[in-house]
Amino acid sequence: MTAPKPVIATGQQIGAGWTPALSVAKALAALAEARRTGAEAVYWLADEDHDRSEVASVTGWNGNRMLRHRFRFDTRLGTATGWLPWTPDHQAEAVALWGPLPDPEAPTLRGHVLALGRPLWERGLRPFSPTDPKARDPIQAELERWRAMDLETHLLRQAGSLEAEGAPLPLDPRVQAAWFDLDPRSGRRQRLDPGTPLPEGHWLSPGAAIRPLMQSLLLPVTAVVLGPSERAYWRLCEPLWERVGLSAPRILPRPSVFVVPRGFSVAAEQLDALRLGAWDRLASWPGTLPTAQVQTANPDPSWPEPLQARFQREQARAHERLAKLDRRLHREAAAALLGGDPEYLRQALFPFSVPQERVMPGVPWLRNGALLDAILDRMDGATSVILLEEP
Repeated sequence: MTAPKPVIATGQQIGAGWTPALSVAKALAALAEARRTGAEAVYWLADEDHDRSEVASVTGWNGNRMLRHRFRFDTRLGTATGWLPWTPDHQAEAVALWGPLPDPEAPTLRGHVLALGRPLWERGLRPFSPTDPKARDPIQAELERWRAMDLETHLLRQAGSLEAEGAPLPLDPRVQAAWFDLDPRSGRRQRLDPGTPLPEGHWLSPGAAIRPLMQSLLLPVTAVVLGPSERAYWRLCEPLWERVGLSAPRILPRPSVFVVPRGFSVAAEQLDALRLGAWDRLASWPGTLPTAQVQTANPDPSWPEPLQARFQREQARAHERLAKLDRRLHREAAAALLGGDPEYLRQALFPFSVPQERVMPGVPWLRNGALLDAILDRMDGATSVILLEEP
């Protein structure tokens, strides 16, 4: 019997429209690494998570204007995302936000995500759902063994060690449950406290801190592509791998991707100034600035004190107005450098002052095959920030 092909894994809680777009970047990074190493790239559909707000909150477009939208799901709170319904009404809402979309593969949010992901599956990425009974039923006994090992104590001890060294702790095992009870018929997922028996016919569902172990239990994972927050909470399970008899995979940082509007030219080292709107850090106006044209004068000491104070206030106001003209000239200089209005570019790359890959859905990238291939070509395993002009 041949050994299974090693797996380069990544994934994300499934979101409407493949929100956020960084999930597409993670998928392409895993695919690029798999092609380099001869492994198989697998996208883990985290469809047993139940953060409804995260998967339902999206952005769309009304003309050129980006707007926020939230899908509503008529199911009980705590229902895992793979079981959320995707109805014709949801599809119509999505089309209004993003334009024509493929029909879902099933009337669920998972079916919607699978349909949108076809361009990735066609390029060699394999979707994997941990809620497929064929995969999940056989591992229940092992998960029960893990639960009996009191992994929570090790998680708490590791959390304390990480805090002591000043490491970030985006997931706190003192607050968030290590285990959940998941009903595979309804998708209802509930916290399972220590000592509470698992109802018959239900699945043990690990919390986020233990999920990396289950991923390697189900798949021969040799490396994983993770974002910064994921890398931080993966540190929680560092003491657990040897305890459960598994080898920890190699962690590959997810690169950030920025799709630059046509005609603009921007470098990675300019992004921070662009995000802040610090035009003078991008390109200073080469000539004299308005504020340099006016000298500050002291009030005549013979004037009454109220008049002296008012004189100083009026000078300050004039300087503030002139500083706005300075900023306008710096913006003109930055436009000449970047190829267009830097404010337009800032809003395109940092909508709502957040990197576009964290705000916009992945749909526009997924429907643009040339863009997907261009991003994939740039995924060299070494570049941390990828900027490319939209095809």
